[in-house]
Amino acid sequence: MTDLIRKTAAELADLMASKQASSVEITQAHLDRITAVDGDVRAFLHVDTEGALAQAKAVDDKRAAGEQLAPLAGVPLALKDVLTQEGVPTTAGSKILEGWKPPYDATVVKRLKAAGIVILGKTNMDEFAMGSSTENSAYGTTHNPWDLTRIPGGSGGGSSAAISAYEAPLAIGTDTGGSIRQPGAFTGTVGVKPTYGGTSRYGLIALASSLDTPGPCARTTLDAALLHEAIAGYDPMDSTSINQPVPAVVEAARNGDVAGLRIGVVKELGGDGYQPGVEARFHEAVELLTKLGAEVVEVSCPHFQYALPAYYLILPSEASSNLAKFDAMRYGLRVGDDGENSAEKVTALSREAGFGAEVKRRIILGTHALSSGYYDAYYGQAQKVRTLIARDFANAYEQVDVLVSPATPTTAFAIGDRIDDPIAMYKNDLCTIPSNLAGNAAASFPCGLADEDGLPVGFHVMAPVLRDDLLYKVGGALESALAEQWGGVLMTKAPELEVTR
Repeated sequence: MTDLIRKTAAELADLMASKQASSVEITQAHLDRITAVDGDVRAFLHVDTEGALAQAKAVDDKRAAGEQLAPLAGVPLALKDVLTQEGVPTTAGSKILEGWKPPYDATVVKRLKAAGIVILGKTNMDEFAMGSSTENSAYGTTHNPWDLTRIPGGSGGGSSAAISAYEAPLAIGTDTGGSIRQPGAFTGTVGVKPTYGGTSRYGLIALASSLDTPGPCARTTLDAALLHEAIAGYDPMDSTSINQPVPAVVEAARNGDVAGLRIGVVKELGGDGYQPGVEARFHEAVELLTKLGAEVVEVSCPHFQYALPAYYLILPSEASSNLAKFDAMRYGLRVGDDGENSAEKVTALSREAGFGAEVKRRIILGTHALSSGYYDAYYGQAQKVRTLIARDFANAYEQVDVLVSPATPTTAFAIGDRIDDPIAMYKNDLCTIPSNLAGNAAASFPCGLADEDGLPVGFHVMAPVLRDDLLYKVGGALESALAEQWGGVLMTKAPELEVTR
């Protein structure tokens, strides 16, 4: 088991192609790992043992019959519990959806199944993706495998923790303000937010429709690229889907040549408030890319400083609208339906019982921002700031090919440290939010461990719309260069989890 779970997705695919291992063997090894360590990590909300083994056997049967299979066929994956999977419990981390089994697959899930990727189960998350630590899940907090007393990031901490704990080689997350990239940085893994519209939102339980983006999580750049290629592409079921070819992300990950690439260090994303160990690893990575032939300059994006307040008006406004559908009338939790309470009373009681504190906070904030007399002053102004941020990106990309910054201002903090301070919690996404507001591509790649605490640091790369390949070019180059120093990817430095079961 130990040998198989520590292989990359690409290595596992090669083992299956050469008949050295079967998908059933690989899937069982990861299910055994989940049984052994997830009592401490708590990455999964639901493990679909029977379904995963059936999927794996189907892949093995097709391979034995000589069928042509996709590159990742038979490789296991952990799925964030915000994407619908037919017949499998899907909660979005909320009590209001406890026990709900969707009657259909999200487009991303359909594409995973079409590629023969084995879905192990659904991973924990902040309720309706509202949070930066996974502490807002109604089902308990996920723990960071590097230090079980610390958070794994959020909202997709379950997906990143699962791959960091070797419970799965691949995972799917969603990124609304950094929910793939920030957990990736905190867990020493790769997290990619594709261009908005590059991956389908159909079947994704919506938080903020103009921001939500499904994307890949993995332990290596190549694995992330292979998964990105499997799930991306135009979808007529999503009105915001881009009808353009998928960028050549796999080729870019394998190439990793940054000679002549123009890289801009964002002036505004650093300095006061940034942990010294984070900045040290970031600047070392920049220096390494310079030695590999990249041309590095400092770039100013003056409106990035307004991204956080703009985001926390736009997101709650869209969330308050999207979550109105959870009314206890059609599906989900229903409280007080005793034959005497009115429909309005049942809805109110159900939402009171089913939504957590952070969800209620954002619904209230968003409803106020959209209310008559305040719309222009709050939501309207925030959208104007969003335009200015997009212009900052456009101006920067006239000078450079990609922008870079630390992925997060700090390393992973202790569980409970910031849960009672929403503003401090929101600042975790300081570096990641601008790319969501502009809709461009962005990713976090491991770049070392901070001196203060020995925890992972993420290197954040931002690329123009539909130039997702540039993310993988930079990530591949950085990963290869650092692997020579470390003797492997950053995950080889992770402490071994104690097997408790």
